[in-house]
Amino acid sequence: MTSARPPGRVWAHVGQPFTPGTSPEPLHDVLIVGAGRMGSALALALTEHAPHLRTLLIEEGGLPNEDGATILAPGIWTLAHLPDTQREAARWTLERLRTLLGDDIQARAYLTLHGQPAPGRQPTRDLLAAQPASLALLDPDLLSYATAYEAHTYRPGTLAQTAAQAAIRRGTDLLLNTRATPHPGGHVTLERLTVTNTHQIVTHETHNLRAPLVVLATGAHAPAQAEHHLGVHTRHARAYRQTPHLATPSTEGAPILHVHGLTLRPQHGAYTLIPPIHHRDPHGYVPQGGQLTGVPTGLRRETLEDLVGLMDALPALATPDLHLGRSLADIPGAWLALPGGRPDAAPTHERLDDHAHLLLGGPHADTLGLWTADQLAQKIARETERGQ
Repeated sequence: MTSARPPGRVWAHVGQPFTPGTSPEPLHDVLIVGAGRMGSALALALTEHAPHLRTLLIEEGGLPNEDGATILAPGIWTLAHLPDTQREAARWTLERLRTLLGDDIQARAYLTLHGQPAPGRQPTRDLLAAQPASLALLDPDLLSYATAYEAHTYRPGTLAQTAAQAAIRRGTDLLLNTRATPHPGGHVTLERLTVTNTHQIVTHETHNLRAPLVVLATGAHAPAQAEHHLGVHTRHARAYRQTPHLATPSTEGAPILHVHGLTLRPQHGAYTLIPPIHHRDPHGYVPQGGQLTGVPTGLRRETLEDLVGLMDALPALATPDLHLGRSLADIPGAWLALPGGRPDAAPTHERLDDHAHLLLGGPHADTLGLWTADQLAQKIARETERGQ
């Protein structure tokens, strides 16, 4: 079931006046803070499960936000590392991805590499016989066996944009370049942002909105917002993940390789490296950059140690193909939410108080994020039908 409403309104910059009005009744039923893939997916799902609700999607940056976790996410759907209980949700997500992205999602093999034989493992040389370029990345004498999984790759930023645009066509309103601060009772302070001629981000105007329901979908920032502004302590954590570049050539059908926590994702004719997530960040580590400039940050020590420790098994890491930057400002990275405080936890949603929900993607958002957003949309639909 979809909404018969006209398309929603979009406020992209401060030159478009935003007039929430002075009516004592809320103009929107749901305020979604954060238009990454989780918030955008929720907005779209609400148009299907609760088309009667008036929804405002709020994003501090553009669409998608250039310095958020969505734009730098791996974009790998795979059943690898998932328990059997989550596979049905993963399959549902894959069908949803195909519906939204069409040809922008690509099937690939996913190989987890091992040094010892075990049931279900096959010789690495056999699995990579048709991929000599991929075989050249590793030492097959040290990583002689592999487990193969189904996988698909896509761009999470494209997913966020596609989902948001579809939601807007069905009546969702979108407010960009706006910082939102939640308060108890469904109140939200909106600061519309602009950039001065000296490249400073400043508040152009401030508005106060109220809605029966506010959803925090701001990724790694959401637990802190819940605690600092709503007074609700959560068990969730965050980590800072970086994705160095490996210039070793990759072919169109090159498989994804996974070695001791490091993932090599074929992308743009080379590889993006996705290191394991370190739960705790170094003391005093404060990444700089991002915002509206897109300036990334320096390489953190733990990520470098991971790569050095794998250079024997993956000789390509010990060549000039590994780009660690000419300065400390060349390695992109983003804060990542850890649902439940664990790097292996699935995306989740939870009620914070009578007027607020928390929606988190985390490390498995590529595979399970759309399903989780859809589950929250169904929950909101049931609650509104009961008049709660």
